[in-house]
Amino acid sequence: MSTFQTHDARILEVKELTSREKLFTLRFVDPEINRNFKYKPGQFVIVDIRGFGEFPISLCSTPTREGYFQLCIRRVGRMTKYVHELKEGDIVGIRGPYGNGFPMETMEGSNLVLVAGGLGMAPLRSVLWYALDSGKYQHIYLFYGTKSYEDILFRDEITHLLKHGEAMNCTVKLAYEVESPSCIYLEKGFAPKVCKGVVTDLFRGEEFDVTNTYALICGPPVMYKFVIRELLDRKLSPGRIYMTLERRMRCGVGKCGHCIVGTSTSIKYVCKDGPVFTYWDALSTRGLI
Repeated sequence: MSTFQTHDARILEVKELTSREKLFTLRFVDPEINRNFKYKPGQFVIVDIRGFGEFPISLCSTPTREGYFQLCIRRVGRMTKYVHELKEGDIVGIRGPYGNGFPMETMEGSNLVLVAGGLGMAPLRSVLWYALDSGKYQHIYLFYGTKSYEDILFRDEITHLLKHGEAMNCTVKLAYEVESPSCIYLEKGFAPKVCKGVVTDLFRGEEFDVTNTYALICGPPVMYKFVIRELLDRKLSPGRIYMTLERRMRCGVGKCGHCIVGTSTSIKYVCKDGPVFTYWDALSTRGLI
């Protein structure tokens, strides 16, 4: 399918994840387009609401599960408020996929350390389930920082992996900032995997071979500085630290200029050259993070 042509997709299911986020499961109306729709974890699509506008959004499903795709959409403005009012059976336009995605083949046979903050869990969910489904990775660590229990995305999946993840070569740890009865209950059931604190607290007690490990990060901008410092202190190479920066994007195709960063010697479009970058990219491109 052409990535520059918009195709109709039907909403199969709408699931409320939190008070602000909903999970939309979609399938292209044309069966052939649906069969040929291929993407990589970390890529994104453009959602086109006819007569209203469009916006870029990361795919949060895994390409290992064919026949549908999923988008986690936060209600933050007029357009996303409209999207949140859509129902099962409604039609939206989808264009893509775009972006470079994570180099999943390059990382095969290695440990994966996924560090998510808040809404950053959405694009990393694609990596998580791709890695678990394929079985081509040594061990998967998911360190997830959230504000409160009510803000946990994909809560049922996170709880399932807290209970059974070790049998799947997956260690899941959760940090929350705001105390509540639900968080205290979760911490009692899964201590020390669940704790009050920030996401970097979850590194404590975990050791991994930095020569055979890749770290993948997504979250609010303030988080990157502290997570990267933690990884560099452990001697992880900057070339093994990947970040997805889709928060900077607007048009998604490099036309509006909103996502341009760098200087005359090193200019990058986050939507076209990314949204996935290594820390080496960040060191050589001013303003990337």
